[in-house]
Amino acid sequence: MTPASAPADELWIFGYGSLMWNPGFDYEERVAGKLVGAHRSLCVRSVHWRGTPERPGLVLGLDQGGACIGVTFRVAPDKAAATLRYLREREQVTNIYREAVRRVWLRDGSQRTVPAVVFTVDRGHAQYAGSLTREDRLHLIRQGHGIGGPNADYVTATTRHLAELGIKDAEMQWLVEHL
Repeated sequence: MTPASAPADELWIFGYGSLMWNPGFDYEERVAGKLVGAHRSLCVRSVHWRGTPERPGLVLGLDQGGACIGVTFRVAPDKAAATLRYLREREQVTNIYREAVRRVWLRDGSQRTVPAVVFTVDRGHAQYAGSLTREDRLHLIRQGHGIGGPNADYVTATTRHLAELGIKDAEMQWLVEHL
């Protein structure tokens, strides 16, 4: 499914990184959700929001395989077009992500699945950094500072929010402890 084929009466957005704690758009409902077929990974060199071309940072992407628990937002129909425009401007500065609509299982006890807009990483993009060592990730996070602020703040806030959702991410926790 592509975003153009998403139901016109309902728009859901799946957040797995900073969208969880800083969506930047109005929403009607916020529910934990699970996406199958992709996992959260610090695999994107940030040259805009959390770094520069000369000193890139490192941000999260949805990479192939596994599953990811994040936050799913339902947007009112009259705000759907503006929300998608906003997200495309925010997430597609360098076109590192591929926009798609995927099924997300809501974790609210309802057993519902919803079609949600997701941004998955493009492994063929020059900014893809999926094979870095832990120490290389730490180096990029320490040096990164872009228009969104220090990369360390991004990693710390995301890790804190994951913990609030009951998600233990050992890699993110290790990075925070070593910043």
